[in-house]
Amino acid sequence: MVTEIRQEADIAAPAERIFAAIVDLTGYDRWLTTSGVYEGITEISSDPIALGTTWAEPGPNGVRHGTVTAFAPPIRVTFHQPMTLRPGFLGIIDITVDVTLAPTPTAVRVRRVVTLVIPWPLRLVQPFVLRQFRAESGRTLLALKAFAESSR
Repeated sequence: MVTEIRQEADIAAPAERIFAAIVDLTGYDRWLTTSGVYEGITEISSDPIALGTTWAEPGPNGVRHGTVTAFAPPIRVTFHQPMTLRPGFLGIIDITVDVTLAPTPTAVRVRRVVTLVIPWPLRLVQPFVLRQFRAESGRTLLALKAFAESSR
């Protein structure tokens, strides 16, 4: 089953600054604190990132192996980051995060769409999994907003 989590925020900062923060995988620790599910990004194949850049994001629930699959500065970036779960028999959550930036008269609207394919062993706990992804996605947008707006 495919599920989408759509969230957006209006950020009062230039699109170039917002986009730069989103794609600076080595600099996430400057604006995104660790959490119960996010511990940081490692093994980044290129800096600055570009189409095809890969990375790993180990966490308590498994390891995401990410690839940049769309890259159009400063308006869109897409990360495909399937997460191999721990323990392995739980399978892989297929995750795609698509971020678009669109100017408004007073800010830049940042839209974050997380598309998830939950493996069958997690079907019974799917509501919990989706709640966790929704919370983390919202936390990420709020942290990005605070960082970009404070960098004026």
